[in-house]
Amino acid sequence: MSDDVNERIKQVRANLNISQRDFARQIYISQTLLGSIELGNRNVSARTIQLISTAFNVNKNWLLTGEGEMLTAPAVDMKLSSLIENFNQLEDTLKDFLLDQSKSLLKIQKGKK
Repeated sequence: MSDDVNERIKQVRANLNISQRDFARQIYISQTLLGSIELGNRNVSARTIQLISTAFNVNKNWLLTGEGEMLTAPAVDMKLSSLIENFNQLEDTLKDFLLDQSKSLLKIQKGKK
């Protein structure tokens, strides 16, 4: 795979505004490996391409060739995925707190309409 793929991986991460650490964690590689990939010092495996495509709704064809759209799903889906991932890492009491807060925010939003 060419250095262009490495650069597109960096573009994906920048576009999604995700740190190297979080991006790497979501595709099950080390931050060090991701950094080496982004710098073009390491080749990208087919497995890593597939994981990026799946985890971040990235168009696999775009990742490999640069053709087509970068993302296959709206950005809202990425926000939801990020929210779910963060939520799942919280302790139960904090999950309850967050749910209560989201209900309060919905009430505020409905009151503005």
